[in-house]
Amino acid sequence: MRLATIRVGDTTRAVRLDDDAAIELGAADLVEVLRRPDWRASAREADGPSHPLDTLDYAPLVLAPEKIFCVGLNYRGHILEMGRTLPEHPTLFAKFSRALIGAYDDIVLPAASQEMDWEAELAVVIGAPIRNASPDEARAAIGGYTVLNDVTARDWQYRTLQWLQGKTFEATTPIGPWLVTDDTGDTGDTGDGASAGSAELSCELDDETVQRADGSASSSTASRRAGRPATSIRSTPSTVGTCTTSCWGRCGNDSGRTRCCWTADASASNRTRTPRPSTSAPAAATPSCLPSAPGW
Repeated sequence: MRLATIRVGDTTRAVRLDDDAAIELGAADLVEVLRRPDWRASAREADGPSHPLDTLDYAPLVLAPEKIFCVGLNYRGHILEMGRTLPEHPTLFAKFSRALIGAYDDIVLPAASQEMDWEAELAVVIGAPIRNASPDEARAAIGGYTVLNDVTARDWQYRTLQWLQGKTFEATTPIGPWLVTDDTGDTGDTGDGASAGSAELSCELDDETVQRADGSASSSTASRRAGRPATSIRSTPSTVGTCTTSCWGRCGNDSGRTRCCWTADASASNRTRTPRPSTSAPAAATPSCLPSAPGW
């Protein structure tokens, strides 16, 4: 299944994306959906109001996730390329929910930073509570996968050993447009589920491919990425987890377009425009700077 959160007037709706329409799930966003014990079945069987696919305005997948965990130094090839030794333990850092924007929303580059970079990443969304989980238990708790652009202020990130201040500028992290559910454990599976290991992740900047990697390039499996933070604190439905990209690059000061794609059994893609730096970034990014979701 493909699930999303869309804007409808001054509110939002969680929807299932079918081939011909988006069907409402009776919830404001995917946070509410994922907190239902039977969310897979209820989402698959929902028959609410429908919306044409070419009119959808995608909001962030999860509007206010309880946690956003990010795993740094996670791609073996990229670590070796930088001349570093493989870490015994990957770096963990966090983002705040106000950093998230919709997949096609504008990113307004903050005037406070002169070194803004793009980073296309595979994101995992938790679909069941986990704590002190084994890899198999963590794997079973994964609700699905999406793509995320971890736009980073490098000059702020490296001011100290702690990365957070450069990683969570407001309205700088596009996520989505949709969640591809992991239905391998669902008896109602129709074959449209997702697997991180079969994924190819890519990023385009002004139509030039600047990043390409497959899921196997990560030095940790998706289940370990999902389970590691839950050793210290419980991960609840809608918790987002990401791993650092296989490469990254500078956004620059001029307007440009970035497109992050993840292609697996089902696909996700986000496109954003990066306007010139502003002295006052808006609290909510401007919607729909590029056309609606392409037919991936």
